[in-house]
Amino acid sequence: MPMSQEEDKTTHFGERIVREGEKAGLVHGVFSNVASKYDIMNDVMSVGIHRLWKDAMMDWLAPRNGQRLLDVAGGTGDIAFRFLRRAPGATAVVTDMTEAMLVEGRKRAEAEAFTGRLDWITGDAMALPFEDASFDVYTISFGIRNVTRIGDALAEAFRVLKPGGRMMVLEFSQLPNAGLQRLYDTYSFNVIPRMGQAIAGDRDSYQYLVESIRRFPDQETFADMIRQAGFDQVKYRNLSMGIAALHSGWKL
Repeated sequence: MPMSQEEDKTTHFGERIVREGEKAGLVHGVFSNVASKYDIMNDVMSVGIHRLWKDAMMDWLAPRNGQRLLDVAGGTGDIAFRFLRRAPGATAVVTDMTEAMLVEGRKRAEAEAFTGRLDWITGDAMALPFEDASFDVYTISFGIRNVTRIGDALAEAFRVLKPGGRMMVLEFSQLPNAGLQRLYDTYSFNVIPRMGQAIAGDRDSYQYLVESIRRFPDQETFADMIRQAGFDQVKYRNLSMGIAALHSGWKL
């Protein structure tokens, strides 16, 4: 029986080419495997710098009381916790396609402190289980590169934001200097999978994560994708010379 056009579409899972319909399950497997060690590995891989990047995200975002945040691919709650600490009168929803990540988030001490202001909901970034115009702020951190169709996720972000709402994306990006990029790639491909094996007992998942970083569009290309989804005043800021970047856009 011939494959349908939809089934025949392919995408990248790291360096592998897979059918679009297979990617979500493969990504789900990666994050299910690493959920219990995810926070520790983030600290080890970035030497703790991911915490500074997330704080920089909050500085630019400037959370305000009364806002409702949707943190997509929110995993273990890092962004939602920061947002709620800065705006005691705000509320947040963390959504992630991997239930195991949400389970780990609920175990964290901060989760209990924010009871009544924070919900955890399993959901797909490309088909969010929320009504139109229901959030003031949309964030996604180190998650958009794992989405099968990035354009669909950006369109969903635009849909669920209220007019005047803001999207902010924190993601690994590209260094502007080719020599520095080569050095960083050497570190990433040689060290991080070994760390994954030593700390999480899972080399393959971290090999995928490194490969997915290199496949993600550069800063200008991704900014154009955000504009194409309908966002205005799209800007980005490099973090640590471009190892990561923050992208901001408004639904006006």
